[in-house]
Amino acid sequence: MTIVWNDPINLMSYVTYVFQSVFGFAREKAEKLMMDVHHKGRAVVDSGTREEMERNVEVLHSYGLWATVKRDD
Repeated sequence: MTIVWNDPINLMSYVTYVFQSVFGFAREKAEKLMMDVHHKGRAVVDSGTREEMERNVEVLHSYGLWATVKRDD
C-alpha cells in the first residue's frame, strides 16, 4: 500500500490537489484523505502491486509529499 505522511511543509489544499491529480480522486475523497493525513498523521491512498506502489511513491515525492510503501498485511 502507498502511505502519505503528514509534514509541516505542504498546505492542505495542495495535498488535496495532488491526490486529485495523481489518483483522479473526486474532491470529497481527496479532502477526506488529506484530513486523515492532517489529523491522524498518515493515510493509505492506494493499494496494489509493489511495482505500482513504488511508482506512486516516486510520483508523490516529485510533488514534494512524504510517501512510503508498506506491505499490505
